[in-house]
Amino acid sequence: MIPSVDFFGHQVSRLFLGDNPINGHSYIPEIHTGEEMMDYFTAQRVVECLFEAEKLGYTACLPLANGFMQRVIRQYRNEGGTIQMIFQPFPAISVPVNARQMKACEPIAVYHQGTTTDGLCEAGQVDVLLENIEALRAVGVPVGLGTHVPETVLRSEEEGWPVDFYMTCLHNSRKRGGEASSFITGKTKHLKFFMEDRAEMFRVIQQVPKPCVAFKVLAGGQMLYDKTPEEVPGVVEEAFRETFANIKPTDLATIGFFQRDKDQLRENAEIAARVLGEG
Repeated sequence: MIPSVDFFGHQVSRLFLGDNPINGHSYIPEIHTGEEMMDYFTAQRVVECLFEAEKLGYTACLPLANGFMQRVIRQYRNEGGTIQMIFQPFPAISVPVNARQMKACEPIAVYHQGTTTDGLCEAGQVDVLLENIEALRAVGVPVGLGTHVPETVLRSEEEGWPVDFYMTCLHNSRKRGGEASSFITGKTKHLKFFMEDRAEMFRVIQQVPKPCVAFKVLAGGQMLYDKTPEEVPGVVEEAFRETFANIKPTDLATIGFFQRDKDQLRENAEIAARVLGEG
């Protein structure tokens, strides 16, 4: 089983589920396109995957609060599912409206979506960012701040932004002239993640006392470019080892999955359990 830690009164597996592939957000279109992912992830299949994840020891999921995921979560819960939800808002819906929708699904936490955070900071609209955070408070659970920029975490700490935890991306494409998240642009083909970014975010994660959740652990899958099927498990294990060695013992990591061609849920859970069990 995957070891867990306390996350605001809830036991959460230190590796838990992301949902980018479920919503067709692919950062490796040369390997799997977003269209392939959406064709595979019907509502029923997502529910089945969540139940399989439960058996493997995952205890939380990071869904996008769009209409599809809200309906899937309702079906999953109505069928007895117990995985806990940590929501990120859907940028196409206003934050106050989305907050009401998220609250109805009873998440254990929510966070301000990373690309939206970064865009508002770049535009000098921190006042809007803080208004959004206040709107998320209406959900009645801990509120986090998502960002791809290490300096934004430090600024939040220095200025005392009212957040309880951080969603910290290990890759900062914006700093290097990359595009914004595909949530906003709809484009992923030319978005490249840089390995040297990881150390910068790891340093910040170690500095801040608040809980952090590392994401893009496998660089959106780009670590797997040019790797044979036999090489993939070793690459995943190395990335997990690096990540868990460089975040705090109470921190978490999240990773997406695509089950069509192999059992990624099981492979990732077994690697995480082994890596964390050796710590």
